[in-house]
Amino acid sequence: MPDHSQSDADVLRSKRSATRYQILVQIAERQPAVSQQEIADEIGVTAQAVSDYLQGLVEEGFVVKEGRGRYEVTKEGVDWLIGQTDGLQEYVSHVASDVIGQVEVETAVARTDVAEGETVSVTMRDGVLCAIAGDAGSATAVAVTDAAEGEDVGVTNFEGVVDYELGSVTVVSVPRVQDGGSRAVDPGRVAALASEHDLVATAGTEAFVAAGRCDVTPDVRFGTPAAVQEAATKGLSVLLLASTNELSAHTDRLRDANISYEVVDAAD
Repeated sequence: MPDHSQSDADVLRSKRSATRYQILVQIAERQPAVSQQEIADEIGVTAQAVSDYLQGLVEEGFVVKEGRGRYEVTKEGVDWLIGQTDGLQEYVSHVASDVIGQVEVETAVARTDVAEGETVSVTMRDGVLCAIAGDAGSATAVAVTDAAEGEDVGVTNFEGVVDYELGSVTVVSVPRVQDGGSRAVDPGRVAALASEHDLVATAGTEAFVAAGRCDVTPDVRFGTPAAVQEAATKGLSVLLLASTNELSAHTDRLRDANISYEVVDAAD
């Protein structure tokens, strides 16, 4: 009896092994009535190639032929498929965690001088990932570049969890111009709210003009739903002045991302 034992991800080592694997999967899905042409079309080989592979699989005991166009995968064939699939899963897990995970590089701001290869603590400050020389923090990484304090630094090999809380969004709805526009907003109320938040964003022309009337300079003039959500996700509290036609796009996005928000009345 042939030795069917295989090493992890052996099916990836040659086109022949990969094709045998795909054909066995197709037979298992379609059995007992198997169309060689359908299998050929599905996996991108010729019908003659499928026929040749089938002959070999029958000879090896992976497939039994029950009649014209009728094939079934044997227990040995199923065992081989399971072994190969387990190997693929282990290989994919290895690539994801040990390979990709090791080479994934994030960018941080160096809050101290950092040397390449040095262990750093990573934290979130003012919505920006920061790196500090040493391993005293709840999350650490390894610097892949040199950096002076204040420069950008590449970090990888993360361990632990970066400890920070999600931010929140306070939304001021600004009416369309035909409904009063920026003139319907209380300048004192908006200015007070702006002083209580990390970042001010505007969405829509009426909202931008309202900020100017309130003597508030927006940090983000074109506050798209993605930008506002990203700021809150990084732990910032955001005051969003949004024209009414922009409002639902923002609140829908925040709701989907589980970001806390409230809509306040800032009418004059």
